[in-house]
Amino acid sequence: MPSSSHRPARAPHVARKRFGQHFLHDPGVIRKIVEAIAPSADDAIVEIGPGEGALTRPLLERVKRLEVIEIDRDLAAALPGERIRVHVADALEFDFGVFPAGVRIVGNLPYNISTPLLFHLARYAGRVRDLHFMLQLEVVERMVARPSTPEYGRLSVMLQTRFAMQKLFRVAPGAFRPPPKVDSAVVRMVPLGAPLGCDEKVFERVVREAFSARRKTLRNALSLEPADYTQLGIDPKLRPENLSPLDYVRIARRVGAR
Repeated sequence: MPSSSHRPARAPHVARKRFGQHFLHDPGVIRKIVEAIAPSADDAIVEIGPGEGALTRPLLERVKRLEVIEIDRDLAAALPGERIRVHVADALEFDFGVFPAGVRIVGNLPYNISTPLLFHLARYAGRVRDLHFMLQLEVVERMVARPSTPEYGRLSVMLQTRFAMQKLFRVAPGAFRPPPKVDSAVVRMVPLGAPLGCDEKVFERVVREAFSARRKTLRNALSLEPADYTQLGIDPKLRPENLSPLDYVRIARRVGAR
């Protein structure tokens, strides 16, 4: 019987376009991500989209146990079995509330679903310790954008009301197989800890309504009365991108109080 050292290597997984797969392979980038996460042995860590396990394996060297969410059944079956629990599921539909409070979430997120996945994860801000993600650079710049800048929008507001965010470093396309057509970046998200301060559904509706008409003035974009603007101290001639995340919380609080 041949020894394991002479077994043929597993053929590389063919990236599936429908899952937005780009497999991280650069050892230097992987090392920087793990150093940024700085996992401790007892940390409860969930990895989204482990793929071929490039980040999974070094994480397992640091922690006692790891949970992963992988939609591709072939990739899920190939992940290391010890000390790892694999959830074959779509992260967009996954209930992250099943994990213990203080969970840390990491991953190289599929770029084709990154924005809706971030909106989904934002709902669990009160249960997580932090999140570290590889994302398309453009998305990270929108996440951390300041008001009155071109990148500032719905994603900025929805996340900045729940998380303190920091763009950690940029990653070139060559770090992946196959290489994406855009640069990427790693971002750290730490929950602010304070409650949102208004009804979440009302807040989401107000922000969505505002930025679906971002070139209009607030007077034409939002369903508010003149007295609302007076009470809030907000100029109705401003555009949606001119308001801070806190302004949107104040608006949602007033709408919800009606």
